[in-house]
Amino acid sequence: MRTKHESISAFCLIIALFLMPGTCPTGNAQTVTAPANSATTYPPVHDTPEMIAAALKDIPVPPSGPFEETWESIGKNYKDPEWFRDGKFGIMMHWGIYSVPAHGSEWYVRYMYGGNADIMKWHTEHFGPPTKFGYKDFLPMYNAAKWDPDAWAALFKKAGAKYVIAPGEHHDGFSNWESTINPYNAKNYGPKRDLVGDLIKAVEKAGLKTGISDHSSFHFVFIPALPGSDQYDPKWANFYNVADRSDTARIKFMHDWVAKRIETIEKYHPDMLWFDMNTDHNWDPLKIRVAAYYFNLASQWNKEVGISAKQDAWVAGQIMDYEREGRAPMELTDWVWQPDDPITNKFGYVEGLKPYPADQFVWKIVENVSKNGNLLLNISPRADGTIPQEQQDVLLAIGKWLQLNGEAIYYTRPWTKYGEGPAADAAAEAMVAARVKGFNGRINGENQGNNVVGGGGLPRQGYKPQDIHFTTHGDTLFAILMSWPGEEVVITSLAKGKPVKGKITNVRLLGHPGELKFTQDIVGLHVKISIEKPCDYAYVLKITGLKLK
Repeated sequence: MRTKHESISAFCLIIALFLMPGTCPTGNAQTVTAPANSATTYPPVHDTPEMIAAALKDIPVPPSGPFEETWESIGKNYKDPEWFRDGKFGIMMHWGIYSVPAHGSEWYVRYMYGGNADIMKWHTEHFGPPTKFGYKDFLPMYNAAKWDPDAWAALFKKAGAKYVIAPGEHHDGFSNWESTINPYNAKNYGPKRDLVGDLIKAVEKAGLKTGISDHSSFHFVFIPALPGSDQYDPKWANFYNVADRSDTARIKFMHDWVAKRIETIEKYHPDMLWFDMNTDHNWDPLKIRVAAYYFNLASQWNKEVGISAKQDAWVAGQIMDYEREGRAPMELTDWVWQPDDPITNKFGYVEGLKPYPADQFVWKIVENVSKNGNLLLNISPRADGTIPQEQQDVLLAIGKWLQLNGEAIYYTRPWTKYGEGPAADAAAEAMVAARVKGFNGRINGENQGNNVVGGGGLPRQGYKPQDIHFTTHGDTLFAILMSWPGEEVVITSLAKGKPVKGKITNVRLLGHPGELKFTQDIVGLHVKISIEKPCDYAYVLKITGLKLK
């Protein structure tokens, strides 16, 4: 979804390629044509140092604390929060105005105004031409009428999540909180309540960590211009950011972007700020102001906090995020990270889309945790605030697995190797090929894998009995069997003669009472498993007696 380009103007050129000119018949025989001139639809944006300085005018300076307004100071004083390293599994959601049409994707606002001819046509057939029925006309239907934030929080806790990222603002520019900066917000329109605030209260009451997502840095250039539409209505022009894309308007946009971040920091005290934004070093002074402000305030709160973003968006003080599991690391890393991975094929709610099965996400949790990562699972609520039952079932199945096997996930740290078996071997081969092609390491923004494994190291044709992943907690080693091995499993990484200190004294299968019989030779650790499966997927051996520290 995102590129590696290092400026918003480059982003404009990329998304302009998606514009599809076409003619869309309307229900009343009118005609609306999708914009064909991408150069005028997405004007170049050049954020000069002077514009950046003007944007920061009147923005409060960070409170006193250890973090000064330099990347060097932020990098020196920042430490990844332990709650993130311990928690392993978080939930976020895409929930907004785009949840009303529930068609195409969460990019509906761009598509309906001409960014995609087919979706523009669909919009015209179902609601009328976008010159008559604009995006803002969905607001009365974005009502959260059936929303129960406490029920959401209880579901997330039962799913085994340890942190929840509330949906702050997407590319459409609508704020889901009660904002004094952005009048186009959920308190003034649509739900007529503070969605972010109410969710954070419920999540904190459930004992989970909180966060707020922001995708709005792209908003200024995101929506194609459609003359004759409500984009030029004086009441709504500042919502769409289309009618005026002057330098003055751009400066205000950047100013408000920083001001909204400070507003949510002060208002909600989140444990994490999560950003969907590319590397754009022109914006570094803006991001440094936000980071120093946030981290110094958190120091006063005596609270560990983190900023998560993609690529090199935040030069220092950043927890790496990868868009979808397909871009996640396929090897053990020395940095912590998380992919934001959707429960369906799209991030926002799309009518008719079914979620992927629960085993896919259990496997992703195991893959990521064994490599020093987490999983941030995105769900897709409806506009009325309900979570489709199929998605709830997936969450509950994940929670059931974690309730039994969470000892091998929560509070663990990677071993000296993340796994063994055909999938791990294929992932290693894929990484060799990736490096030959110029793999971008930590800040990678491209899909990973080959014809055998995909991003994160997941095998495309399923796991074999030899596929085993490892995690540790103190001197306890967990061997997670990705496929049921039958009567015996052999762990070659624990063969006699391997450089592993200590002596194995006990092997247990989580969910099964009693010890398992085992022997150890130069081939590996042989464990007898002549019992029934304790769960539906991914089976955990708890191995004690080693000296891992």
